[in-house]
Formats: sequence, structure tokens, C-alpha cells
Amino acid sequence: MKLVVQVRLFPDAGQEAASQDTLTLGNDAANLASAEAYRARVFAKRALQRLTYRRLKDMGLSAQPAIHVARKVAGAYATLKANIRAGNLGKPGSKRRRKAEAKPIVFRRDAAQPFDDRCLSWQMRSRTVSIWATAGRQAGIRFGCSDAQYAVLSAHRRGESDLVHRDGKWFLNATCDIPDVEVKEPDGFLGVDLGIANIATTSAGTRHCGKGLNRVRHRNQRLRAKLQRIGTKSAKRLLKARRRKEARFAADINHRIAKQIVTEAERTGRGIALENLGGIRDRVRLRRPQRVTLHSWAFHQLRQFIAYKAARTGVAFVYVDPAYTSQGCSACGHLAKANRPNQSTFRCTSCGFAEHADVNAARNIAARGAADWAAVSLPNAA
Repeated sequence: MKLVVQVRLFPDAGQEAASQDTLTLGNDAANLASAEAYRARVFAKRALQRLTYRRLKDMGLSAQPAIHVARKVAGAYATLKANIRAGNLGKPGSKRRRKAEAKPIVFRRDAAQPFDDRCLSWQMRSRTVSIWATAGRQAGIRFGCSDAQYAVLSAHRRGESDLVHRDGKWFLNATCDIPDVEVKEPDGFLGVDLGIANIATTSAGTRHCGKGLNRVRHRNQRLRAKLQRIGTKSAKRLLKARRRKEARFAADINHRIAKQIVTEAERTGRGIALENLGGIRDRVRLRRPQRVTLHSWAFHQLRQFIAYKAARTGVAFVYVDPAYTSQGCSACGHLAKANRPNQSTFRCTSCGFAEHADVNAARNIAARGAADWAAVSLPNAA
């Protein structure tokens, strides 16, 4: 399993200036390679490397950094192509899609730059790194991380590391290849229902977040709307800063929720069942305030966090069909729209079973998870 560990760098003044010059040159070179790729319609890694290698070298890059710049550009175009194919940039002919296809990809001057072990070496005992720079190799740059991150880096670091400059701070995102943990046979499943009023509700009755979190989300929405109406340069700068702050806030909440869910499943010997919500933004029909609330939370990120934390601990994990989980009775199976008279209440019109609507939906998800796991685990009769 691939895992990215982020560590903080503490360069001195000279090392910071050299790192900044290296990022600037790397991204100027990436913009040149991007323009060449767009002009010649060459997007494959090796073909783009052959096309641009000499010009990148002439700009002042060494051999390996030049190769990584070409690969970085090819990867960016591959991502763009995948987003277009998936419809993330709109339908053919839409304004957003035409804008993305009408010009080369542009890289920010401080966008991340990848380095491999030929350009960057780690000295784990002294907690320093040595990294290639345009001004010469910079040795003895201190890095800081938690004890858990240090253990993972020491044992499993493999492949590239990305140099990142964000909010005046320097980071290295190191790729670690962690061995897969054998999945334990689950004793039932813990269903997880994702929603608006409660970000996540488990079949055990635990509801994660709610009114307090939603107050913060609504306040952020009001601040964003106010700044968007103002529209000045300073307002746009504040919007950019708020976007980063909100992203950090959401990631922190999602990490906490995912950790609690996986810990509960591991402690009780159960697996985790989640709804397969791919394409939900296209399928769900909601009023405008609910659309804003639904689309302003990183549910996909939360699912990813739960999935990788479950994989690291050997907890079984399955996606299930989400259809009608909120309308079906987890006690008798009766399905009716009238079973859910309001957002928080579930009352079966057939057997009279009553429960919080999100808990009932989570129990239906848990039952589907157990059924799907059993179907996959059955020996092949043929």
C-alpha cells in the first residue's frame, strides 16, 4: 500500500533561497515543456522527455531533475485527460471544458517538484536531508516529524519525494510502500451512513459531528459569499487563504472520524461497510441550501481515509449499493417512502419499528455489507 508521509523542513536562509530558486526554475521548465507538449500534441512520458530534454538541460537543470520535469508535465496532462473522460470538467462544448482544452497547462512558480534518490537523500539518524538545487547540493537541511512518521519513514520510504512550499513553510511529501496487512475475517459489519445533518453515523448508534460542525460550515459559507460579492483583489486573496484553512479543517475532521470508525470496527472484530456514492452530485436532487451543504464537504476524502486506515489495520472493507437504505426498515425489511416522515425520524409503517433515520440507514448498510462479503467469500462451486 502506498502512503504519503509529510515532514516539515527547517532550512536556513541560504538553503531556503536555493530551494526557492530550484522550485522557480523547475516550474519555469515545466511551463516550457507543457507548451511544447501542447504544440506538438505529445503527452506520453518518454516521448515528451525526448522532445524537451535538451531544452530543459539548457535552462540549467541537471539530468534527473530534467527527466522529472518532463514526467511531471506528462502526469498533469494524463490527469487532465482522465478528468475530461470522467466528465469532471463538464460535457463536450461546455465553457469550463473548452477553457481547459484551449491552452497548455500552466504550473505555479512554487508548485511541488519531485525528486528521486539520486537528487535527494535522507539521513534518518541526524534527521536531515540533502537535496539537489540549482546553486549546488544543499546538505544538512533539518526536518521534523512525529515519532510515528519517523518510524514509517525509516522502515518503508521508497521512491520519490515532493518538495512543497506552502504558506511560507517548506515540506517534503515522501512516498512510503507499506506491506499489505492480511484482512481478518469479520464478525459482522459496521455500517456507516454519510449525510448532511451528521457527517457519519454508524450502525452501532454513534453519530459523528452535527450541529457544532454545521455551524462552522455555515459561517464559512456566509464569509465566502460576502467576499465573493466584494470581488476586490484583497477579497480574492482572503478567499484563497480561507479555502486553504477550510481544507485543513475538513481534513482534520475527516481524519478524526475515520480513526474513530476504524478503531471501533477493529475493537469489535467487525468489518466496515460504506455506501458507494460515486456520481452522487449528478444523481441527488436537493434544494439549493442542501446542495451547497452537500457539495461543500469532502465526503470522497472521508471515504478514502476510512479505506486506507482499514487496510493498514487489516479490517475488512466493502462498498455497498446505497439505493433505498434510508427508506427500508432494518427490522422487517419493509420499504416505503412514508417510513421516513422527516430528516431524523424513521418509523416503519408495517411493523412499527422506530429509530433515528441515520442509524436505521447505517444498519441497512451493515446488512448489505455482510451479504456482499459472504457472496464474495463463497467458494467457487464450479
